[in-house]
Amino acid sequence: MIPMIQFMHPGRLWALVIVVLLAIGYLILSSRRQGTRRTGGRTRLDLVLPRDSALKRHLSVIASFAAVVALVIAWAQPTGVVQVPRERATIVLTIDISKSMRAEDVEPNRLSAAQAAATEFVDLLPSTFNIALVTFGGTASIVSPPTLDRGAVKKAIESIELIPATAIGEGIHTSLDALTLAPQDPDHPDDPAPGAIVLLSDGYTNIGRDSAEAAQTAKDRGVPIYTIAYGTEYGYVYEDGHKVNVPVNHKELADVARISGGTKYAAESVGDLRSIYESLARDIGYQEQEVEVTDRYAFYALLFTLVAGLGVVSLAARWP
Repeated sequence: MIPMIQFMHPGRLWALVIVVLLAIGYLILSSRRQGTRRTGGRTRLDLVLPRDSALKRHLSVIASFAAVVALVIAWAQPTGVVQVPRERATIVLTIDISKSMRAEDVEPNRLSAAQAAATEFVDLLPSTFNIALVTFGGTASIVSPPTLDRGAVKKAIESIELIPATAIGEGIHTSLDALTLAPQDPDHPDDPAPGAIVLLSDGYTNIGRDSAEAAQTAKDRGVPIYTIAYGTEYGYVYEDGHKVNVPVNHKELADVARISGGTKYAAESVGDLRSIYESLARDIGYQEQEVEVTDRYAFYALLFTLVAGLGVVSLAARWP
């Protein structure tokens, strides 16, 4: 849905009436001119001077009217909604490191692709955001506490190693613990920065605390969880020489996101994952803010004025 334009001085829009009257006058004059040509035929002056292009004339006039309209709108000082970076926040990047992440249904494998995309995600977030890294398999660990040091977080992502089992609930609880380690704002020490968890997993909880209860705890603390179901239903790994299917559990991750107040995503390729991280960076890292956009409409007026000017010059060049 296109948002309605708001104005700081809406009363100034009365000037648009002048544009409407001028447009009506032009239409009347144009119709009279056409009627005169049809009834009177061509004059001696028409034989000497080439006819101008009606299309060029109409486009020039329309561009002139559009320029005036844009100027009137700019005079009324319009406001619009733009995306601006949030001042502060803490994001916990929570990654599943269970052995099912060895599956090669995502090239080169789920873990390597996830590491590459997570590294890019770190660079997409505003520089004022603290980022933490939590990993979980059968247990969960804070690999990197909340920090502004992007290099430290990326090194921590590169150092990930796989472990057995999957404990999504433990990963959530450890991520909530990581949020409490975020440094205070020296200017507002009693005002904690908002936090969010971005959780990537491919499996089912098979150990530890219940993931739904952990998601409810996150909701109670005002921390949304954005889950990414990563992989395909055809993934498999080999354990002790036996092929083990490791399909993605979409339902559990959808429940975690819904309960916590976040959003669930699904990625079946590294391209999908990059797109999701880019979307998350915009949603989490930026907020809508209403600002004055007078300069935008002044620019539109300039463009229409140039078009109208070029049309007039083109028409004038036909005269001797």
